[in-house]
Amino acid sequence: MLVFLTGATGFIGSRIVPELLGAGHQVLGLTRSDRGAASLAAAGVQAHRGTLEDLDSLRAGAAQADAVIHTAFDHNFANFVANCEKDRRVIAALGSVLKGSDRPLIITSGTGMGDPGNRQPATEDVFNKDHPNPRAASEMAGNALLEAGVNVSVMRLPQVHDTARQGLITPFVEISREKGVAAYVGDGGNRWPAAHVLDVAKLYQLALDNARPGARYHAVAEEGMLVRDIAAVVGAGLGVPVTSLTPEEAPGHFGWLGMFAGMDLPASSALTRARLGWQPTGPGLIEDLTQMDYSRPAAAAEG
Repeated sequence: MLVFLTGATGFIGSRIVPELLGAGHQVLGLTRSDRGAASLAAAGVQAHRGTLEDLDSLRAGAAQADAVIHTAFDHNFANFVANCEKDRRVIAALGSVLKGSDRPLIITSGTGMGDPGNRQPATEDVFNKDHPNPRAASEMAGNALLEAGVNVSVMRLPQVHDTARQGLITPFVEISREKGVAAYVGDGGNRWPAAHVLDVAKLYQLALDNARPGARYHAVAEEGMLVRDIAAVVGAGLGVPVTSLTPEEAPGHFGWLGMFAGMDLPASSALTRARLGWQPTGPGLIEDLTQMDYSRPAAAAEG
């Protein structure tokens, strides 16, 4: 298949590319820049110029393809709610040109959307549209397309990591560096799920090749890492103390990250593993955090 991949030069998308090529697919990768186009060409990928704001460019890319994988997202968390609404519009645009066909569309969300609300791990068969994470907008857009007959499935992500980036933990590290302390909320017993980026990339390829309408997958290798344990490793890496904050202190310390800092977000991938035969093999989150170079800010580490 020819797969239109948004976020093709990004942290996750750039790892999906070799998985798709290795499975015999061709890739049309979305990029906004000459540098991105050159990077895609070097990877054996055809570039499609466009942006998340230019919906016509997205429709044009999807119209050429046999399948679409949407991983791009505007990670300016100062405008997180607005960016979630932008993702809703992007998903609607991508799906609009797939109606009347069985061409698959895989969209991206977060594992919190499967939270049953009872402190049990999030599961693939739950969609909690009332979860406080505004990323619910992405899945609501997917549901609307599914009802319109589009072959939509959802990849829900945890903290996706390697030794350079770790999802929300990357800004957590930079806040800890700036504040001179690695902090957690309360007793730090809240949990965040995680998976290595290469395992996540493999799962996207497996989901594409199965293409089951309405399926939701959890890219979760570790069900729930204690935030106090994450803070301890970060504190050791930065050489700063580790401390507890009250829920009232968290917003002032963490800024926008405060909405997530105290959330308990464990997530299961049992159904995903059973349905797709996915077996993650990459390093764990704590191992990657331990191996990270803390001497450079995250932006520099990414090169």
